[in-house]
Amino acid sequence: MKSACALLLVCCIGIAGCSNMNSTEQRALSGTAIGAAGGAVLGAIGGNAGLGAVAGAAAGLAGGLIYDQVKKNEQNSYNQGYSAGHHAGQTGH
Repeated sequence: MKSACALLLVCCIGIAGCSNMNSTEQRALSGTAIGAAGGAVLGAIGGNAGLGAVAGAAAGLAGGLIYDQVKKNEQNSYNQGYSAGHHAGQTGH
């Protein structure tokens, strides 16, 4: 259990260094770190914290990248709607 807590601490410290990353990199790293920490805890309960951390990291990375894609699509939709509304307001439609 101590190793899981240490891993969680290391992950949290690592996330604090995300200031120079773009949003995709931040979301991928955050997802990976959270997944690794959660996987390590669950793996420790099951008897293999290392394997749990690796599986959790992979799942967290995938989740972070999926979340990033959803947020980008959301922003693109907003921008398209804003542009359409702005254009309609200028032409009087």
